[in-house]
Amino acid sequence: MKQARMTRFLLLLIAIAGCISAGAQDAAGDIRPAPYQVAWQDLEFGVIIHFSTNTFLNQEWGDGTANPSAFNPTQFDPEQWMKAIQGSGAKYVVLVAKHHDGFCLWPTEQTSYSVKSSPWKGGKGDVVGEVARAARKYGLKFGVYLSPWDRHEPKYKDSAEYDKYYNAELEELATRYGDLVEFWLDGAGSAGHIYNFPKIIETLRTYQPNAIVFADTGLFEYGDARWVGNEAGIVDYENWNVIDRHGYRRWRPVEADTPLRDKHWFWHPNDEASLKGLDTLLDTYDKTVGRGAQLMLGLAPDNRGLLPDSDVKRLEEFGAALKNRAKGNLSLHHFAGPAEFNDALDGDSDTFWSAPADSHHGEIEVQFDHPVTFDHTVTMEWLNEGQHVQKYAIEIWSEPDQKWKAIADGQAIGHKKTDTFPPVTAKRVRLHILSSTEPARIREFQLYSWGAVTSH
Repeated sequence: MKQARMTRFLLLLIAIAGCISAGAQDAAGDIRPAPYQVAWQDLEFGVIIHFSTNTFLNQEWGDGTANPSAFNPTQFDPEQWMKAIQGSGAKYVVLVAKHHDGFCLWPTEQTSYSVKSSPWKGGKGDVVGEVARAARKYGLKFGVYLSPWDRHEPKYKDSAEYDKYYNAELEELATRYGDLVEFWLDGAGSAGHIYNFPKIIETLRTYQPNAIVFADTGLFEYGDARWVGNEAGIVDYENWNVIDRHGYRRWRPVEADTPLRDKHWFWHPNDEASLKGLDTLLDTYDKTVGRGAQLMLGLAPDNRGLLPDSDVKRLEEFGAALKNRAKGNLSLHHFAGPAEFNDALDGDSDTFWSAPADSHHGEIEVQFDHPVTFDHTVTMEWLNEGQHVQKYAIEIWSEPDQKWKAIADGQAIGHKKTDTFPPVTAKRVRLHILSSTEPARIREFQLYSWGAVTSH
């Protein structure tokens, strides 16, 4: 009897554990993004710009001792930057307004260690202001990076005093330069300093309620987006937007930052060998945007204040390649089939198909009046009410076998998922949702023939 009771007790514990696990999954599926997070994820591709005294001193990390006189670009032209950035296909720009060396690119009232102490424009210049205006002129959203770590400011030794200093700088940036799409909190360095992050976020949110706060997982409670964990532009799959840290769940999509020049965020002379090739950039795009994340590409103007010609050319090539890819959506030419699928096959990401109510699986079938050959699919999930697809397959109808055959499968779809496989030819193709926490909602299911690419 005692053994029987023990067996029943163990079975009860297993059942309770299963319920807790299922409840945890459901809770994650119930978490939704804020509207500004949805809008930010739709931007998909941005750039971060590093330009400061380091540019003129052949450095990556300054120690805070550089003389402001070092900063003196002779051909400063942020519109040249923005034209190239727009051509690359990027939709937003984040400027490093202050890096770890403490030198400020705007005429802050908090320190003389800024552009106002440089010979550039007689100390009357404002890099942040000019870059913000140029970005908006070219239809790009604008954000800023303000390093918490400051290797120059004497107040840094006193946490309370430095917190006041930092928040005063943040307030200037948050009130003088229009709407900010993103605010970067970089935890690099810091030398054991403890920051008052709740106050920092309070200051930002007072003036910029819709700015995405980027922060790594160490600052989990304060961030709207998280760091990928590397600077290679690679997002591990599967990629889920809801992250659990110490039992605290929230919607935190990932942003993957990587420089256009390998391992170099600032410009350096005689550095042409570091410029990444077009194939590398396309592969990076597929391993970031193609896995449901944001791509943040690092750009570095040179000591003239211009993007190097080779960088401009590479950005132009990248943008042209992305545009060329987008033109080949075969789903737009599908045969007139069930009208219920049209909202996922129309090339319009503002419309979406919904699986039947209360369902945990579903399918979208694409029919053609002749066989088509393709080697990629792009699928987008409608995330406004959460990320729900847990398992899916891409399948083609095999005429000889008279059955569906899987050519790709996966777990998370999220904002966007690109699947790559050897070329296949078929008249019928379907996205098969095998499991979802709630009825799946699919914005787009697209078929492409892009040819061979770097292995995923």
